[in-house]
Amino acid sequence: MATILLKSVVHNVGVLIVGFAFAYLGTAIDTHFHLAPLAVPFSRPVALALLTIGFSLRLWAAYQFYLHHMYIISFEPQSTLITTGPYRFSRNPLYLGGNVFVFFGASLWLRSPAAVAMTVLHLPLIDLFIRGEERQLEQKFGDQWRAYKKRVRRWL
Repeated sequence: MATILLKSVVHNVGVLIVGFAFAYLGTAIDTHFHLAPLAVPFSRPVALALLTIGFSLRLWAAYQFYLHHMYIISFEPQSTLITTGPYRFSRNPLYLGGNVFVFFGASLWLRSPAAVAMTVLHLPLIDLFIRGEERQLEQKFGDQWRAYKKRVRRWL
């Protein structure tokens, strides 16, 4: 269990790095276009809350994957349909934690309007990707997937 937890933490530290790299790219765009930093009241505490929620949600979701001996990044449908842990509340807690909470949190932490805009703009692309994954899951798990899909929302 400790190995699974460590593996989950290491994986998600990488996601934090990607989130901040994405936000840093936003700051470069801000500088290029002379955009003023976001003037959001309490931006640092809000950013920290988003980062903490996102990291924790991803940690919990990754732990479920590793517990079932599955890879988080896979181009094949998974061997098990996970419906426990955060998957009881969201069909996509990994994307929700990373692509929403971590990306928005990092963007707010660096106060980058371009990073916030890029985060908003990339979410429809992520949603398209998720829909493709869902088609694979439906083919693999059939009625089990359809029942799960009726009970649990895609995002929240």
